[in-house]
Amino acid sequence: MPSAETPIQGKPVRESISEYAELALPTDANGLGNLLGGKVMHLVDLAGAMAAMRHARKPTVTAAVDSLRFLHPVHIGDLITLRSSVNRVFRTSMEVGVTVETENLMTGAKLHTCSAYVTFVALDENGKAAPVPPVIPETESEKRRYREAGERREYRLARRHGGKA
Repeated sequence: MPSAETPIQGKPVRESISEYAELALPTDANGLGNLLGGKVMHLVDLAGAMAAMRHARKPTVTAAVDSLRFLHPVHIGDLITLRSSVNRVFRTSMEVGVTVETENLMTGAKLHTCSAYVTFVALDENGKAAPVPPVIPETESEKRRYREAGERREYRLARRHGGKA
């Protein structure tokens, strides 16, 4: 275990990339024949947790979910695919980006359904917040998401402490 003086070795974003897929089934449908929004949110949380744990190699808990706006419904019978990766680490917390896409398996048509930013906190063996290795963005897209994650964190902290939003 690293001492207080030894910095934790960083890890590239690519090591956290995760993908989760599931078929939208009638048991999770609303009265209109679409997947319940709460089910999609549950899947977003699962996909985000996979990336967070893959990066931290520790248990994680969800601390916050930024706004989630549905662009298209998920129809029963569609394949729903969620892709996630760590955007940035803030000592014990991580922002994870999750993108949700649906695919009509009969036509092959794909739609971007929604995206979300989820904040996770890593836990030690006593259930306390634990330090997380820094994330190293390598591509231009990863560097942009890293910068934007810092801006979103400032906004979240300002709101939490009563600052202007």
